[in-house]
Amino acid sequence: MIRKAKTSDIAATHEIASLAYAPYTPLIGRPAAPALADHQAHLEREELWVYEEAGKVLGYLSAFPDGTALALDAVGVTPEAQGKGIGRALIAYCEALAARRGLDAVVLYTNVHMTSNLRLYPNLGYVETGRDQVDGYDRVFFRKSVN
Repeated sequence: MIRKAKTSDIAATHEIASLAYAPYTPLIGRPAAPALADHQAHLEREELWVYEEAGKVLGYLSAFPDGTALALDAVGVTPEAQGKGIGRALIAYCEALAARRGLDAVVLYTNVHMTSNLRLYPNLGYVETGRDQVDGYDRVFFRKSVN
């Protein structure tokens, strides 16, 4: 079940982000941006959702409005639940949320070193729109129309 996050979920979302993005630290040379995110701020702005199963938070999504699009900021899944479709479910939820809000698209970026994402997003219908270095990270930008 995907639902809006609550204050009691913040510790779990931080832990998920830390664990899910830890394998990329050696490739990037420092922690990935989502591992450093302020989930409390996302919660306060109503930009944080969790995937919960049997009372346990197994994944999270942060997203916020960006013009006529919804910016998918981060998706994280606990290592033991990876590969079970939770990440894809969270991405699909983000796309449906954008459509319900009358937005045109979902936009996102990933790190150039997250090569599995560079394959995943095009397979989900996202189109690469550019590459740039932002905040010291080499980012690849994507967009998917939802209307």
